[in-house]
Order: sequence, then structure tokens, then C-alpha cells
Amino acid sequence: MSQTASNLPPAIGNEERRTFLSASGLAMTVGLAAGYGSFAAILGQFLYPAEQPRRAWLFVCLAEELPPGEGRDFVAPSGQRIVVARHGQGTNDADYLALSSVCPHLGCRVHWEPQHDRFFCPCHNGAFDRQGRATEGPPAAAGQHLVRFPVKVDRGMLLVEVPVDSVLTAALLPSDRLQPCPAVRTEVPRSVS
Repeated sequence: MSQTASNLPPAIGNEERRTFLSASGLAMTVGLAAGYGSFAAILGQFLYPAEQPRRAWLFVCLAEELPPGEGRDFVAPSGQRIVVARHGQGTNDADYLALSSVCPHLGCRVHWEPQHDRFFCPCHNGAFDRQGRATEGPPAAAGQHLVRFPVKVDRGMLLVEVPVDSVLTAALLPSDRLQPCPAVRTEVPRSVS
């Protein structure tokens, strides 16, 4: 005598299997919703980017106070470390240069090596020419360069244009960050004309 499927007793564990399948279906649905939600958020940031950071011209020093061939460290209100150097004999915009003093490869501090006519990063032997272009090491292989900041001389004052967080944030920073740093005794290349 064969029994039909309707006459068979219920299998042991059917309820556990249904509970497991329901829970796993719910977990997959939540995972998909989270994934699509993250994708939508990233897409929204791409299509509607945040506004560009505000920039301002900040006083570094009087143009005559920075001798030719010397550089001065400067820290912007946003925390960026900058080296402002005078490489010409005059006191116009073209005689000054402002570069990030942070290597784009790993964030180490670069310094000027006058004997080699380059900025050098000691972390992985990265080298940059006097304009901030990578010439050796990992930064050159990756096509990286030192960030350049606009410089101008206005009524004898040397100014550099840097990003600022906001008026409130800049007001809350220690006041010594907005003041010029003492001149660093490093030789900076003079322009070859």
C-alpha cells in the first residue's frame, strides 16, 4: 500500500526551515536596500558636489623681509603647511613661490636641497624640481607634484591665497597660526633668466 503525499505525516524540521528561509529572505532584502541606498548617496554626491572651499588672501610677511634665496614656513587656517620662497631679486609676484611642504606620496615634510637644486622628501627618496614637479622616486612614478598656491605682492605685503574653513573656524584657531613664521634659513633657487 502506498500512501499519497497528503496522507504523509509532516516532516520534522519543516517549521525551522521556513523560519530560516523567511529570516534569510528578510536579511537579503535589508542588505539590498542598504546597498542601493549607499549607491544613491554616492551618486548624489557625484551629481551635486559640495561647494568649493572658500579661499582668502592671507598676509605672510612684508615682501622686503624675505631675502632672495630664503623660504618661510606658513600654516594656513585650514592646517595646510606651505613654504613661501623668494627666488628672484625683485619684489613683484613672479619673484615669489608658494608650494605645499607636504609630499603627496605619504605626507612627509619636504625640504630644499640647494646642492642638488631640488625639494627632497626623505621618506622614499622623492625629489621635486624648483617648480614642485616630481623628478624622482614614488611621486615621479605616480605623476604627483607639490601643490602650488597663488602669491601676490600688494602694497609691499606678500600674500598667499589659501583655503579657509570659515570665519568662525578661523577665529577659533590659535592666533599664532595666522602670524608669519620666522624665516627658515634654507636656500631657494634663484630664477634663471
